[in-house]
Amino acid sequence: MTRYFVWQLSVVLSIYFGYLLILDGSIAKIWIAFFVFTALGLLGLMDQIQKKHSILRNYPVIGHLRFWLEFIRPEVRQYFLESDGEKLPFSRNQRALVYQRSKNLSDQRPFGTIENVYSNGHEWLSYSNASSQIAINPNNLRVSIGTHNCAQPYSISVFNISAMSFGSLSANAILALNKGAKLGSFAQDTGEGSVSKYHKVHDGDLIWEIGSGYFGCRFDDGRFDLEKFIQVATDPQIKMIEIKLSQGAKPGHGGILPAAKITTEIAQTRGVSIGVDCISPSRHTAFNNPVEMLEFITTLREKSNGKPVGIKLCVGKPDDWFAILKAMIETRLAPDFIVVDGSEGGTGAAPVEFIDHIGMPMRDSLRLIHTTLIAANLRDRVQIGAAGKIISAFDIVRVCSIGADWCNSARGFMFAIGCIQSRTCNTDKCPTGVATQNPLRQRALDPEDKGQRVYHFHHNTLHALSEILMAAGLNHTSELNPDYIMKRDENSIVQPFSKNLMHMEAGSLIDQSPEIAFNGDHCYLASAWRRANPRFW
Repeated sequence: MTRYFVWQLSVVLSIYFGYLLILDGSIAKIWIAFFVFTALGLLGLMDQIQKKHSILRNYPVIGHLRFWLEFIRPEVRQYFLESDGEKLPFSRNQRALVYQRSKNLSDQRPFGTIENVYSNGHEWLSYSNASSQIAINPNNLRVSIGTHNCAQPYSISVFNISAMSFGSLSANAILALNKGAKLGSFAQDTGEGSVSKYHKVHDGDLIWEIGSGYFGCRFDDGRFDLEKFIQVATDPQIKMIEIKLSQGAKPGHGGILPAAKITTEIAQTRGVSIGVDCISPSRHTAFNNPVEMLEFITTLREKSNGKPVGIKLCVGKPDDWFAILKAMIETRLAPDFIVVDGSEGGTGAAPVEFIDHIGMPMRDSLRLIHTTLIAANLRDRVQIGAAGKIISAFDIVRVCSIGADWCNSARGFMFAIGCIQSRTCNTDKCPTGVATQNPLRQRALDPEDKGQRVYHFHHNTLHALSEILMAAGLNHTSELNPDYIMKRDENSIVQPFSKNLMHMEAGSLIDQSPEIAFNGDHCYLASAWRRANPRFW
């Protein structure tokens, strides 16, 4: 069989059915066959003429099968080939857990674990024989933010919706997420795309994220506009303001919203032009160094009538974080919170090298920030949130034991509103209407139904979290520490997290030399601390 066989056969059959039509043109099936094979014959001719695809020139007609199979490859792999535990980037088990909890179905598993509990890297919680007998109300699993500096501190749930912008997500997705946040009394981070009218329909609590593009509070030339900021920030629905220094999936690179996803509505919300990619600058222009950043935070706190103001970052050079920490010590100013975003975080669009190889993973950066805040005697003033592949109650327990006060999840809540991990977020062709601006595609997502699913996922996850805490004899995530989590290392030796995590004495960065404060395996950080300059990045 030659590579031209299908094309040649189509041409022959087209001629054959054309001949039959001449004999008797009243039979519908012959007309259908004639049109089908004529179309295939013309398709093969076009394949021969075009010069873009070598495969189609060498394999006319049948070559299209290759592109079709490539198009459905993610779905074929996801549904038929990958194992239940294979994480690309989330496993079938993880997705199934979200789907079950969001639909309020049983999330119980029969017959025993499918995890290899003797594999290197396996983790588990040390429970207590004196487990708590008093049920924990999931609604009480909250943390107070801004109690030191703010006229309007905020009591945040330990599990919230991470930053996802209107533009990256559809209007219906934003509606569903905010409805769920309202029902469950937890917070939705707006992402850097500003506060849209869809965020305001259900009046759910919002964390307003301000990126380097200053969308929603910018002049036409992209500079920060304080008057526009005041107009948005004083809205009672805005509970906290988050300045995004960097994003885990693309640190050191501005946010990207492809032109294909920018509608008139999105352009008006952000204050940008239609027809070109919306790319945020890679750094802020409202401040140039850590000291100026802290002064900027102080101004925003004052102009928002005392709401908590914090930063979000993915740690890069330790020097840069140390420069912020030194600025806090020197000026006695501090953000009310820090959200630590890891390099494993999600995104709608990012350059491949950035998403794979730039930035510090969340657990490492979380521990660095938590520990050095302790060493600077600032941990009680600054609350820490963590984001990066958090799906289950155990994920929350793990990061809280490392040092987080609360957690954010983006892709988990995307799964709750129907995402199937097709990984087409940047094409505007999302099959479930979550990450698209196509009106016909997003109409498949019913905000009323999916809002309930967001609520159920949050509620059922916190219920599972409360049961885990009770099993450990605890009453709140704030009581967790690294000794509660055990891990089998690469040598099959079982140790608590605390054995391998960074540790520093309280006040050591104030009272001791950096060589003494950064001891053991982390002594290399002493030189980074000395290099850090609070007035320079």
